[in-house]
Amino acid sequence: MNTEYKKLLNDSTIEYFDTEAAVNAIEPSAYAKLPYTSKVLAENLVRKCSPENLQVSLEQLIYRKREKDFPWFPARVVCHDILGQTALVDLAGLRDAIAEKGGDPSKVNPVVPTQLIVDHSLAVEHGGYDPEAFEKNRAIEERRNEDRFHFINWTKTAFKNVDVIPPGNGIMHQINLEKMSPVVQLRDNVAFPDTCVGTDSHTPHTDALGVISIGVGGLEAENVMLGRASYMRLPDIVGVEFTGKPQPGITSTDIVLALTQFLRQERVVGAYLEFFGEGTKHLSLGDRATISNMTPEYGATAAMFYIDEQTIDYLTLTGREPEQVKLVEEYAKTVGLWADSMVDAEYERILSFDLSAVEMNMAGPSNPHAKLPVRELAQRGIAKAYEKTEGQMPDGAVIIAAITSCTNTSNPRNVIMAGMLAKKANELGLVRQPWVKSSLAPGSKVVKMYLEEAGLLPELEKLGFGIVAYACTSCNGMSGALDPAIQQEIIDRDLYATAVLSGNRNFDGRIHPYASQAFLASPPLVVAYAIAGSMRFDIEKDALGTDKEGNPVYLKDIWPDDAEVEAVIKASVKPDMFKQVYTPMFDLTVDYGADNNPLYDWREMSTYIRRPPYWEGALAAPRTMQNMRPLAVLGDNITTDHLSPSNAIMPSSAAGEYLAKMKLPEEDFNSYATHRGDHLTTQRATFANPKLLNEMVRDAQGNIQQGSLARLEPEGKVDRMWEVIETYMQRKQPLVIVAGADYGQGSSRDWAAKGVRLAGVEVIIAEGFERIHRTNLVGMGVLPLEFTAGETRHTYAIDGTETFSVNGAITAGQMLTVTMTRASGETVDIPVKCRLDTAEEQSVYEAGGVLQRFAQDFLEGQVA
Repeated sequence: MNTEYKKLLNDSTIEYFDTEAAVNAIEPSAYAKLPYTSKVLAENLVRKCSPENLQVSLEQLIYRKREKDFPWFPARVVCHDILGQTALVDLAGLRDAIAEKGGDPSKVNPVVPTQLIVDHSLAVEHGGYDPEAFEKNRAIEERRNEDRFHFINWTKTAFKNVDVIPPGNGIMHQINLEKMSPVVQLRDNVAFPDTCVGTDSHTPHTDALGVISIGVGGLEAENVMLGRASYMRLPDIVGVEFTGKPQPGITSTDIVLALTQFLRQERVVGAYLEFFGEGTKHLSLGDRATISNMTPEYGATAAMFYIDEQTIDYLTLTGREPEQVKLVEEYAKTVGLWADSMVDAEYERILSFDLSAVEMNMAGPSNPHAKLPVRELAQRGIAKAYEKTEGQMPDGAVIIAAITSCTNTSNPRNVIMAGMLAKKANELGLVRQPWVKSSLAPGSKVVKMYLEEAGLLPELEKLGFGIVAYACTSCNGMSGALDPAIQQEIIDRDLYATAVLSGNRNFDGRIHPYASQAFLASPPLVVAYAIAGSMRFDIEKDALGTDKEGNPVYLKDIWPDDAEVEAVIKASVKPDMFKQVYTPMFDLTVDYGADNNPLYDWREMSTYIRRPPYWEGALAAPRTMQNMRPLAVLGDNITTDHLSPSNAIMPSSAAGEYLAKMKLPEEDFNSYATHRGDHLTTQRATFANPKLLNEMVRDAQGNIQQGSLARLEPEGKVDRMWEVIETYMQRKQPLVIVAGADYGQGSSRDWAAKGVRLAGVEVIIAEGFERIHRTNLVGMGVLPLEFTAGETRHTYAIDGTETFSVNGAITAGQMLTVTMTRASGETVDIPVKCRLDTAEEQSVYEAGGVLQRFAQDFLEGQVA
């Protein structure tokens, strides 16, 4: 610790590290020109970096260099129960491995404070029109997840530095925003910027507070938990200037969907964005959080806002202690993180976005960056005339309408607008269509309190939007079962059915197996679509229904007025509400080690929690990277939902058949996501998405066949993906995957890497990788290789009959040669770049993965 830079903060006894002095000692006046992100990273270096490495690391930030790695030590790790649980399952397995080698397993603990929030395991089996939906859904969640919750409860006392927020309390990102992030940390009387990594790609939600919070895979989170630095090179830091003011009636959802398309087009993949400009003054902290939440949808790593008066007002509103609020303001102004101190910040690239140009938007039908202006519904062929018939679903039927996700429920304005629209709809006699499964799942219990205070919860309940959970639900693919009659009608009539939700993801097959397509929309629009009942409805121009006098009612007739909305928010959202919710929730005193074996007693018949296989089978065998056969040849934009879906397990799937053999009732199959602590269930989810397009599988006309399919070579036999994987596993055949651009975009799903590794995949060759998934591949010992610019799978006419061998020493960032041998015997050399990006990643890869690296270091005495 570089104590020479320690100073007292103003007149207090609190200390801080004078990063400005450290930076300016290298280059006079350089600190003022640094972007916000660089200032926070520089403070981390001054406080944590060894003195002998400090100058060379700071120089990377000051001179905008990218040739050397520098360490980053996040202050916290935040997890949801799916990836958080699997990370802790991995640590429990690591303890077993350490014990078997003669080490002390009780010493394997997270070094960094780790918070786990159970929010991903509840399915909406009972919709919001059932007054007992919340209690019923929670009871089902407890029953289905008893194995998982047994393990999670064990972790509370088995591991040091782990806090657990039990189910039924909210979504990790909203809780992080409203409570967990202090914005400025105070430890051992030293103040410093809060930073965190989270096992979900939407962790940047709290970037809205000026906190560097980034989403990582479970494997990278484990690396941080265990005290290893997260090594990085200076990211591309892009300034985004907001101009103008939003038009009346425009929601933060409209803004972020337009912004997402804009930023995708501007190719900000992997960048740290910093939003600034006059337009930010017209964005509440809730608006900012909606924008930051959808960081992965536009492909960035972080989406930062400067600390300003909006930040301070929000901390006060959410019940933070006055002393903490004062600390945030004084610290930010002292160290140059306050907005007014950022006027001289220099960016290598600046983009401009006009808030006044945003119109009412949705996104769909299968990508969050596919902006869909409401006025273009008919023009795009989505809205078509249809006649409502009594009891029969129309073409384009909305079978799910869900107000869900912290993306929108963190913003009181969005939720209040939905309630006010519902009130006006009720007054005019409008009703929800009977085939619509509607639900309201806020990310925080505070939402219920302010809706009740405003008298709007009964209005939402009347239209079928009663509270079904405080959890991720439909946004995470946990929409639950449909009414059997409705499901059968969809099957019998081969209906085009849809979902409309206020979430952040609408990838193919994610929201519900029977929803052909899904559309993202603001909470008030979700309510409107529940009334309309079909996507074949021009929501802006067609009548939603008639009032009691028979007059047509249009969306504009029930859309809330901005001034009325702001008045309701001011009267209804109060600091005491946040204190009432969060004070008891965070009373987390537990007795570490109390009557607890440091080794978990694995349940033999569990399909949820099983000892991980990282020291046996395919993972124990050496990686040869020779004569690999393709498991799949894929196109662009392959998501982690394609690689390892999270939605409901169908009985006909490989995982469903396995669960049936394990005597699990079909009604309790649950989702793929909830079974990720059991590799025997979850490896059967590898490429189990019914929308997968494997270019190796074609019909007689040469068209790619859709489905979870693969082709076994050299036989050329097409079969279900799992059967092909099983056969290759039996043959001990090393595998490769060949893919297009943006491979692995979407959720930070470690099983998207674990599944392929367990299948025997040793190498991925792609045109490009999404950041989080690439690090997960490295963390599992899978080698990511990238085609040279301008070359693709088509350049080499790859059809899957070939074998591939990697030549050359595996060195971070260097060029390698892959020798492809065609079925005819012809060989072709393919130049590729090794996408191990840092020396740390190379170290992890060489060991076989994150856990193997830690185990080796632990047993060699390198880890305390």
